[in-house]
Amino acid sequence: MRILAIDIGEKRIGLAISDALGITAQGLPTIEIKSEQEIYSKIMEIIKEKNVDHLVFGLPRNMNGTLGPQAKKVQECAQKFEKLSNLPVDFEDERLSTVRAEQVLLEADTSRAKRKKVIDKLAAAIFLQSYLDRKGIEKNENNKNNKSNN
Repeated sequence: MRILAIDIGEKRIGLAISDALGITAQGLPTIEIKSEQEIYSKIMEIIKEKNVDHLVFGLPRNMNGTLGPQAKKVQECAQKFEKLSNLPVDFEDERLSTVRAEQVLLEADTSRAKRKKVIDKLAAAIFLQSYLDRKGIEKNENNKNNKSNN
């Protein structure tokens, strides 16, 4: 199952995709936001090209867990993609994913210009990996529970 992570920002959209087994996340090229319609057409191309089965949107929560204006935009965008693609949609808390991406890039001594180009896809890969890890743990727990019930 290929899962596409979508990190919607003000100027760019970070993308990441899982491997076919849903174990690891890998960043994809970032999309510069020029028009809303272009966003939909470019991401729909990627969905078809990569044989995506599931979409995960980064949900930017406030530090207290509430949803702000950007989170509502993401939810609206996710609803449109759900209708366009007929794929299931999930959300993953993306709080601090950009901060973690920045830390990784600083530790790697990446230049400021290079960081700006890759930070969005790295942030998407970070929250996608978090989603994959959580789903893998849930699957393992369900398998254990099913075995103990038999």
